[in-house]
Amino acid sequence: MNRMSIAMVGTRGVPARYGGFETAVEEIGRRLVDDGHRVVVYCRTTPGATELPPAEHLGMELVHLPAARKRSLETLSHTALSVRHLVTHRTDAAFVFNAANSPLLPVLRAARIPVATHVDGLEWKRAKWGGAGRRYYRVAEALAVRWSDALIADAQGIADYYEDAFAAPATLLTYGAPIIRPGSDRLAELGLQPRGFHLVVARFEPENHVDLIVEGYVRSAATKPLVVVGSAPYADEYTRRVHALADDRVRFLGGVWDQELLDQLYAHSATYLHGHSVGGTNPSLLRAIGAGAAVTAFDCSFNREVVADAGRYFSTPDDVAREIAGVEADPVGTARAGRRSRELALRYDWDAVAAGYEELAEMLVARRFPRRRPSGRRMPTDADLPLGRPVEPIRVVAPRPDNVLHLPSPSPSPETRHLPAAQQ
Repeated sequence: MNRMSIAMVGTRGVPARYGGFETAVEEIGRRLVDDGHRVVVYCRTTPGATELPPAEHLGMELVHLPAARKRSLETLSHTALSVRHLVTHRTDAAFVFNAANSPLLPVLRAARIPVATHVDGLEWKRAKWGGAGRRYYRVAEALAVRWSDALIADAQGIADYYEDAFAAPATLLTYGAPIIRPGSDRLAELGLQPRGFHLVVARFEPENHVDLIVEGYVRSAATKPLVVVGSAPYADEYTRRVHALADDRVRFLGGVWDQELLDQLYAHSATYLHGHSVGGTNPSLLRAIGAGAAVTAFDCSFNREVVADAGRYFSTPDDVAREIAGVEADPVGTARAGRRSRELALRYDWDAVAAGYEELAEMLVARRFPRRRPSGRRMPTDADLPLGRPVEPIRVVAPRPDNVLHLPSPSPSPETRHLPAAQQ
């Protein structure tokens, strides 16, 4: 096999400390290096950092460039600088992560660098974006279809969406699911017992349905507490809503930076409740099934694709209440579901994923792709239907101090203050 040089553009870079894209770059890039290829990863500089960033990580060459410190401009500004650098330091092929970066694809095409775009989930359905943001992401999807030499989808549901909306084929390359068997010694720090709590791990955003889960749990007669892990950097109002829905059985941990502790929470929960609905294959869900968690998930194609027959599903608060009651009433069946989760996790193997990226890179370098791309004209799909249920008004009250738990470990420094993927 010929040695290739491959650029990975559009993420925060490695070491992976943020989200699914960064984890994918690290896991795929290190394996491509092991197979003899040169991998160049474009990374964002850390504001206020006092040490020089590393030039190499796990054999990958790192290029560090700044980004605008504004949420709406951060990704595109960094990718613009990365593309400018790449066209003067050419590689044989490029993987661009995030369809939001698609306006920059013509620069790579003009430089004759073949490119595949990892299009991620239905970003335009996220509530954090206003009207202009949503319109931008919809346009960006169309441009990715038109200007990429190939598309990458991490879930069959995303591949189906691009086929239905744009008649555009996509290569299905999922993420890997780590198989983890952590101990349980850290649970005592939080006053928890194995199988003695229900768990949510999510960023506090409407499309992740944390409010729906908390409301449903409160309607139930559950005897085990609900532990809620997650951050809300731009969602103060939504956070207040979630807290207002809770009763004294709900315990909020905030963001958890300690991966060992988080893994023990996944592995020893009575059930892991997963409300994500728009992001394709979710890294938190993969980590949960790799830990053998019994999963109760929001009913959408992305989650059913991963959890399949091992899961329970919900769409409303009443569904949540019913499924939690079922979990507590059937510990034997719940344990069996957890074992089935770990079996399903074996389908998500990073070695196989990396091999798929290697094969796609070979195709790009050999230019074995259609010269004529789909037009990018959008057709109506089921994804255009409204997401979730109407939000009912609720009296907002301050959270009770007795259900906000403070972790025993100190907060990390600004240079290392990065949350695991699902909490961002």
